[in-house]
Amino acid sequence: MKRLLVATLLAGAGLAFLSCAVQAQDKKWTEVRIVTEGGFVPWNYTKPDGTLAGFEVDLAMNLCSRMHVKCTIAAQSFDSMIPALNAGKFDAIVDDLAITPKREEVISFSVPYAALCETFGTMKDSDIAKQLSSDDQIIPVSDAAVSGKALESMKRVLKDKTIGTLSSGTSVDFINAYFSGTSQIRQYKTPEARDLDLLSGRLDAIVGSKDALLGTAAKAGGNIAIAGTCFQGGVLGKGSGVGLRKADTELKAMFDKAIREAQADGTIKKLSEATFHMDVTPRQ
Repeated sequence: MKRLLVATLLAGAGLAFLSCAVQAQDKKWTEVRIVTEGGFVPWNYTKPDGTLAGFEVDLAMNLCSRMHVKCTIAAQSFDSMIPALNAGKFDAIVDDLAITPKREEVISFSVPYAALCETFGTMKDSDIAKQLSSDDQIIPVSDAAVSGKALESMKRVLKDKTIGTLSSGTSVDFINAYFSGTSQIRQYKTPEARDLDLLSGRLDAIVGSKDALLGTAAKAGGNIAIAGTCFQGGVLGKGSGVGLRKADTELKAMFDKAIREAQADGTIKKLSEATFHMDVTPRQ
C-alpha cells in the first residue's frame, strides 16, 4: 500500500533503540492516544473546522468503542510518527501504515484492517480497455496458480505497451516484479504527471491501487477506464495495520479482537464502500 519507500528510511538502528524506551505496561487500558496524518484523503484528513475525518478516523472510533476505551486522535507528519510512537508520545498509529518486514523490525502491528489491490487504468476507447474489461475480482498474488494465469493473460495484452507507474510505493514494486521485460515502464514522481501522460497519449496504461485509479477516472470525466483484474498481497504487502509499540502486547490483542469483529460484522466493508466505492476488507 502507500509509502513503502518511507519504511526503509524509518527502520534504522536508532529507532530500534527508541523502541526500548517505553516499557511494557501492565495497566488496564482505559485511554488510547492515536496519531494520524490528517492529510491523506480519503483515508484521513482535516476539515476546515480543524476536526479530523475520513475512513480511518471513523474506523478508529468504532474500534475504540469495541475496546471500551476513550480515544483521542491527533495529527502529525507521517515521517515522525514511528519515532513519536516509540518515544511514548502516542499509543497507536492509524494512517494507512503498510505492514512491511522493515517496519516490523521496529514496531508491532495489529492484524490488517484494510488491503487495497493493484490494477490498471487506460483510455476508455483503447484496445486495452476492449480486451481487459474491469471486474470486481480480487486475486491474491500468493495464490500462484490463479494469479499466474491472470497475470499471463494481462501480459499478452500489455506486451510492448508503455505503462506509467509512480516511482515509489507498491505500484512500482508490482510492475517491476511482474511486467518488467514485457512492457515499457515509465516512472513518475506524482500521479498528476502520470495521468496527464495517459490522457495525452504518451502512455498506453497506468498502474495503481484501484481506489486511486477510480478517483483518477472520475476526474477525467469518464475518459479513463479500469482495466483487468485487481491483485492483492505478495509483493504488495499484507495490508494496513495499526502501528503499536512492541511492548504493548495487551493493546495489540485488543485491537486485533476489535478489527476481527469489525471485519466479521461487515463494518469495515460498509465504511470502505462508502469511502472508496469498493470493499477494502483484507482477504488473506
